Amino acid sequence: MIDKTREIALKTLYKIDKEKAYSNIVLNEMIKQNKGKLQDRDISLITEIIYGTTTWRLTLDEIIKKYSKIKLKKISTWILNILRMGVYQIIFLDKIPKSAAVNESVELAKRYGHKSSSNFVNAILRKVNKEDYEELFNIKNDIERISKTYSIPTWILQRLTEKLEIQDIEEIAKASNLKPKISIRINNLKTSKENLIKKLEKRNIKIKEGLLEDFLTLENTKNIEEIPEFKQGEFTVQDETAGLIAIVLEPDKNDTILDACSSPGGKTTYLAEMMEDKGKITAWDIHEHRTKLVENTAKRLEITNIEVEVNDATIYNEKYKEKFDKILLDVPCLGIGVLKRKPDIKWQKEEKDIEEISKTQKQILKNCSQYLKKGGKLVYSTCSILKEENEDIINEFLENNKNFEIEKIDLSKNDKIIDKEFFKKYQKDDKYLQVYQNDYTDGFFICKLTKNV
Repeated sequence: MIDKTREIALKTLYKIDKEKAYSNIVLNEMIKQNKGKLQDRDISLITEIIYGTTTWRLTLDEIIKKYSKIKLKKISTWILNILRMGVYQIIFLDKIPKSAAVNESVELAKRYGHKSSSNFVNAILRKVNKEDYEELFNIKNDIERISKTYSIPTWILQRLTEKLEIQDIEEIAKASNLKPKISIRINNLKTSKENLIKKLEKRNIKIKEGLLEDFLTLENTKNIEEIPEFKQGEFTVQDETAGLIAIVLEPDKNDTILDACSSPGGKTTYLAEMMEDKGKITAWDIHEHRTKLVENTAKRLEITNIEVEVNDATIYNEKYKEKFDKILLDVPCLGIGVLKRKPDIKWQKEEKDIEEISKTQKQILKNCSQYLKKGGKLVYSTCSILKEENEDIINEFLENNKNFEIEKIDLSKNDKIIDKEFFKKYQKDDKYLQVYQNDYTDGFFICKLTKNV
């Protein structure tokens, strides 16, 4: 009899492959479809297998190739994902006996393949052991070794060699596979840090102070969006580096601010909270369904100073010329800094995508810089760590716009930042912050510009 949890995991992985969908979205859909049929431990195992198999896909494929006489591209998507799931359980999940991983995989192969498929799966998985993974660390070439031991495409690693030493690249690759921490931002418009901590502790949630004043890290918590305090708008889920981007803009309650790429609304609503729900924020996104996410987030947090519009920031509009005191541009990017949250990116993005995305980034910066008042401030940011999307964009912009200059991000004077030393180590020549993914946060690039009078 087929194990329901593994079958759901398999169907999810198949859909991710065929539709190039994001794992978190497909997983949520699958869980909703099976609501009432799954216990918490089932959901935990499904989540573990999906994220683990997606995260370690390149490594898993290397091990499969070692024992398969058939090339991977000739194996059906169903059977290949069954093999990946099985290898992942054998190599990385110590609590699952190898016999269980093998047997459940064989049963799935019988349903989603044919008799020879189940024999094929059985033959490969019975040979797999933890030593197969350990052998990969003996590869002499550094880029190849890091790629195969941490499951990172070589093109990403090669790009990073342009500005980083190999030991730093390896640390970034290692951090990209960590399970992301659950970081939340306190809505000071509705509660205080002390009150929220008391409420969450009563729910037996372990809490740690964040790197930033308005943030906490939660442990041993599940279904966070079902917690009453979340529903009541007392907090929202946000990575701390994403929060830092809003802090760097230094919003004032009298400001008129543009957030030109605002969805899903985390940074937009943090700006609003720091402005005490005063002033005015104009929030854009190119798709209506994405602007709805911003509206829904603002509504839950009971924020009223955000005006949401469907707008394409790559198209210049004269009516916005010099209209805003401050502008936040968290532009579309390849997302190489958030691989631990979105491991699908590794397999969906390609090196050739850099040229196209950088064109979009340049166009948004060029257009929106004209919407800034003289003396105004603009923060450009990405959740990427590639220089082509970050410092190269800024350098080219400054070459063509002499009325702009980089403003030093002064961490020492900002009382919203608790652990100033943590972020200071990522500050580059007083020009920008390039945070690489680490034990605590995602990877982000942040640069602040001033428009001269």
